[in-house]
Amino acid sequence: MHPIFWVLIAVLIVAIIIFITSLRIVRQSNAVIVERLGKYRKTLETGFHMVLPFFDKTSTPISLKERVADFKPQPVITKDNVTMQIDTVVYFQITDPKLYTYGVDRPISAIENLTATTLRNLVGTLELDETLTSRDTVNARLQHILDEATDPWGIKVNRVELKNILPPREIQEAMEKQMRAERERRESILRAEGEKRSNILVAEGEKEAAVLRAEAKKISLLTEAEGQAQAIERIMKARPDAAYLTLQGYEALKCMADGESTKIIVPSNLADVTGLFTSISEVLKGNKPNKITKK
Repeated sequence: MHPIFWVLIAVLIVAIIIFITSLRIVRQSNAVIVERLGKYRKTLETGFHMVLPFFDKTSTPISLKERVADFKPQPVITKDNVTMQIDTVVYFQITDPKLYTYGVDRPISAIENLTATTLRNLVGTLELDETLTSRDTVNARLQHILDEATDPWGIKVNRVELKNILPPREIQEAMEKQMRAERERRESILRAEGEKRSNILVAEGEKEAAVLRAEAKKISLLTEAEGQAQAIERIMKARPDAAYLTLQGYEALKCMADGESTKIIVPSNLADVTGLFTSISEVLKGNKPNKITKK
């Protein structure tokens, strides 16, 4: 074959290789920085792109997804001179690939050092108890400070969490003893309150039982007395004696004189029950005397 043919074949192969090397495909949630002759040219976003071979240089794809950085424990001194080990977890996201690439050298290391120094400053203003009970406050302040500091780096700090707070061993033992004493105190209080409540319930039950027994006894006595009274009344009606007849005579006189102007003169000898009831019988039949004279 003619040498020109081989030259064309070689040129075609070189062109294909150049075309392939000029292709760039950026995946979802990634970005690529393009430099032309060492100067920032553009940022390639998701999709298909072409660059100028031999003149354009592309960076490693930069992930735009949220990242989690778990930093190792840092020694921190509280306001009351207690040294603790605190490790933090930072949730951040790259919002500007250009600033992330050119803003700071080794951004992750920069965030770690900034987190450590900021944490020391914050905890240094708090005492031990405040540090242990104010995690949310420390997290919020730390996140706010880091977010402002990392803006020039193209990084957005979404959240910061204090993962572990480890006081010295002797402090932990003292805290455990205090917690144990507090639990025992609460247990004693609950036991005393339970016994008190139990005694109150027992006393109230005995009181109610005594009242019910007294009420039952009262009702029993009243029922017995009423039964005896009814029995005596039936016996008196069946076999009236002088006292019963005298009482009935008084009742009859009272009914006869009730509401009228009739004058009644009671015999002096009330023991004469037969005469008294004869007079009463006549009155009840309608022969009401205007006067009952004493015989």
